[in-house]
Amino acid sequence: MNRSSKSRSAAGTPLLRISRPVAACSRCRRAKTKCDGKLPACTACEKTGHAHSCVSVNDKSVDRTEKSYVVYLESRIEELKERLAFAIAKKSSVTLQESNEPFKESGYSDSSTALCAAIDGKVARRRETADVNKIVSDFGFLSINATTQDFEKTNTSMTFARLILAATIHEPLAEYQPFRLPAKVVARALINYYIENILSLIPIFPEMVLLNVFNSVYQQDPQPLTDFEYWLFYMVLAISSTSQSRSNTDQFYKNGVAWVGRALIFADRVLVPGYVSQIQALVLLVQYSMLDPAHFDSWILIGFACRALVDLGFHQDPPKEEQTDQNTLELRRTIFYCVYSLDRSISIVHARSFSFTDDSTNVALPSKIFTENTQINCLQRDPMEDALLLFKFRMIQSSWYQELFQSSQSALANSSSFIWQICQKMQKWAETIPEFVSAHKKQLFDLELYYSYVYCLAPSSRVKPVSAHGKSLIFHYSIKYIQKLAEIFDTPTNYSFYTYHEALRVFFVGSQLVSVLTDDQDHIFNTNTLLASPLGEYFKSLPLPHVDRIENIRRSLNCIDQTRDLLGTFGHRWEDSKILLASFEAKACLLVESLSQKVKSINFSSGI
Repeated sequence: MNRSSKSRSAAGTPLLRISRPVAACSRCRRAKTKCDGKLPACTACEKTGHAHSCVSVNDKSVDRTEKSYVVYLESRIEELKERLAFAIAKKSSVTLQESNEPFKESGYSDSSTALCAAIDGKVARRRETADVNKIVSDFGFLSINATTQDFEKTNTSMTFARLILAATIHEPLAEYQPFRLPAKVVARALINYYIENILSLIPIFPEMVLLNVFNSVYQQDPQPLTDFEYWLFYMVLAISSTSQSRSNTDQFYKNGVAWVGRALIFADRVLVPGYVSQIQALVLLVQYSMLDPAHFDSWILIGFACRALVDLGFHQDPPKEEQTDQNTLELRRTIFYCVYSLDRSISIVHARSFSFTDDSTNVALPSKIFTENTQINCLQRDPMEDALLLFKFRMIQSSWYQELFQSSQSALANSSSFIWQICQKMQKWAETIPEFVSAHKKQLFDLELYYSYVYCLAPSSRVKPVSAHGKSLIFHYSIKYIQKLAEIFDTPTNYSFYTYHEALRVFFVGSQLVSVLTDDQDHIFNTNTLLASPLGEYFKSLPLPHVDRIENIRRSLNCIDQTRDLLGTFGHRWEDSKILLASFEAKACLLVESLSQKVKSINFSSGI
């Protein structure tokens, strides 16, 4: 990710600046004086005491009516709030009819489209959300950059937090019970869970910061905390609790909703643009949104986090001539790759575009911090090592996703060679995973690898036809992915950060399995032709089982059943998973009947 490019300092001269064209306000225009276009009132009007009457001419209005843009935005939000309140009061029905209709079978080349339809089909995104998004789309006309204070609470009631939450909250958070601070032992257990399973992969802030906040909250003479520290404490509790939930009615989930609601009290003062803490706060909200899609939109939130990251210039390392403290440099690099990792993961699983391309970045990976003891074992490993493994894999994923799905619509020259190189990179990455990595982290990395194999080998906008050997590999790794995830969720406790995105991945992988079996099951079930492809020599190094025809049919039926079970299990936590389950069953029903009939025929001919 090293690309020679001129960098600038983070706070003084941000690399990305979005602003509206400056037009003179009506008063300055009449006086023929220079107007700086500052919102909500220009400097000239402020100095002369005419701040409240400072309005600009809207060139888009046919009648050229003078309007204040900020006032317009505020009035639009108030209007939408009234409409939403009226709709709730009258219990206006927003139909789920589109979501309940079965998807048309159009071949596995359209599975990404089907995935997007299943995701976006829920409640048609609501009319209110569409209106709010229109407001947010106009937000680009305002001056927002690393040094702006346009959205400070003291300047206007239109805070940046209000814009973020208006665009990302699907429905209001429920209040299950009066808020109470959890017992110290409960809070410590939740914090330990977060440190071990989430912070170790997304180290968006130092572990010691969280522990210091915990100690300040629970000591005999509580120390005053900053707004960000309150946000950090409550969001960590919410994420850890919701991560352990198995149902949207259990106490883990209810506690998570209560704690995130408590954190949102501090949103106006925490989500202020131009500060590192804003990025960290947004990442915590992104993590929670991945666990609670009923309330928050993770893809829009990670977009806000990426914009905040770029505004501060964190997508470029500072120039060498600029003296930067090493700890500060390591922190900004770590923050960049945390946001980068989440953006790549969320965008790929939703089959959507990245917030920024790899070519626009130039950031070295964070350095490892080894212990003083030269003998490194599982208890003395660098705490950044698991995160670095994940960062490196996200970089590989990003390269092939941009090339296959985002670069162009033209056919890719030498596509077999490109896919071979990508699969080879991913396989080499897997070989770098240390033997002493924890079992649940190894499971998570294996799942990432299998899912990426299926995604990379599947049809794309640039590689539409898939070779017969490629279909065999999709078949094999789809089964491996579903089997491993089913084993994990058969255990009573989740030991890693599994989110709603697992439901989307299961739907995608299961759909790929159904599609390749519908297209070419005779070849897939014939083990003698597995290596008859340009990729054959390389894939000899990958473990492809050689089993007979009847066993392959049984594996297929078992995998389809496990996919149904997983989506059904996820349905207890996430309502949208029920929609995915209904769609998958519609796709798989004819194939299941066909495979079941073949099993009966083979058993009958064998006298079983």
